[in-house]
Amino acid sequence: MSRVQLALRVPDLDASVAFYSKLFGTGPATLRDGYANFAVTEPPLKLVLIEGAADEATRLDHLGVEVTSTGAVRAAAARLAGAGLATTEENDTTCCYALQDKVWVHGPGREPWEVYVVKADAGTLTRQQGGACCTDPADTGTPAPAADGCC
Repeated sequence: MSRVQLALRVPDLDASVAFYSKLFGTGPATLRDGYANFAVTEPPLKLVLIEGAADEATRLDHLGVEVTSTGAVRAAAARLAGAGLATTEENDTTCCYALQDKVWVHGPGREPWEVYVVKADAGTLTRQQGGACCTDPADTGTPAPAADGCC
């Protein structure tokens, strides 16, 4: 099963977890320092909350599609590249407390999308392979989406 991911950078993680738990009728599947994610059954959604600065409004961090296998990530990468979209692949990257394979693309408004699979749990929020987590290595240095956090 695939599901859409919505990642938000929020100023108050505790308040956001409380709100989204009420909104979707379920608590977070993962809750760690500066990070929470919800595996919402109905509607099928992976909601990721990343703690941002206390003085900022909540904002879109990035979008994604969670898939079930590395093969599905590779198939998406081939399909997207075949459709003429610029793609950037990352394999065995540690990000968001998870070991992942992923491919990045950007929409016409520069909105970052990732197609990814979680391969295993990891002990860190930020990327271990250099750079901030969720920074698209093909980007021009502009974090996609955030320089201090992770997807």
